[in-house]
Amino acid sequence: MKEGPDIARIAALIGDPARANMLTALMSGKALTVSELAEEAGVMIQTASSHLSKLEEGGLLRPRKQGRHKYFALASDEVAHVIEGLMGLAAGSGHLRKRTGPRDAELRQARVCYSHLAGDMGTQMFDSLIAQGYLVLDGDDLRLTENGASFSAEFGIDVAGLRKARAPVCRECLDWSERRSHLAGSLGRGFLGRFEELSWAKRDQKTRIVTFSRSGAEEFNKLFPVT
Repeated sequence: MKEGPDIARIAALIGDPARANMLTALMSGKALTVSELAEEAGVMIQTASSHLSKLEEGGLLRPRKQGRHKYFALASDEVAHVIEGLMGLAAGSGHLRKRTGPRDAELRQARVCYSHLAGDMGTQMFDSLIAQGYLVLDGDDLRLTENGASFSAEFGIDVAGLRKARAPVCRECLDWSERRSHLAGSLGRGFLGRFEELSWAKRDQKTRIVTFSRSGAEEFNKLFPVT
């Protein structure tokens, strides 16, 4: 028997179409019920429960109870990072599940990738942070510079608190629509949170779309200019 991580088991869990649809639906960062996930997967509730049990046992999902209701969310940022990477690989290989719809342009413009901003505006922010010297790429390592820390703190993000937490402060995440990087990690989560607090942007509760107001988009472009 070969030693090392059993990637075949994880791949088999993700590879089932119904389970893949459930995991993709949870990329909104919102916890969903069994019935909601059954609808996303196009299966009966009993079948969905079986799929969810397998995903939970495999460490991909985290169940949450609130009153009589049970919700499911992705187990971690790491799981979301893998799912987004697979979506990028599938899109790059031409494996698209359906034709583009009227909301496709909105999803490509700005959307939630689990807990951070993705899409065209997400990659713009990442590129601008790099260009302004706030983030530095050293091989596969993404680092927040001191100027970047000051910039983020002035924007209202508790950088000191982020650094004390166990989660990585910043990391690259391959954007499936742009095929370029956007900012993940606790810093990426912090920026999206501030956009919402300042009423620059609002999440659509039924989709992953993030809609920026006109003034919010203007302030965003001032903060993260296109180089």
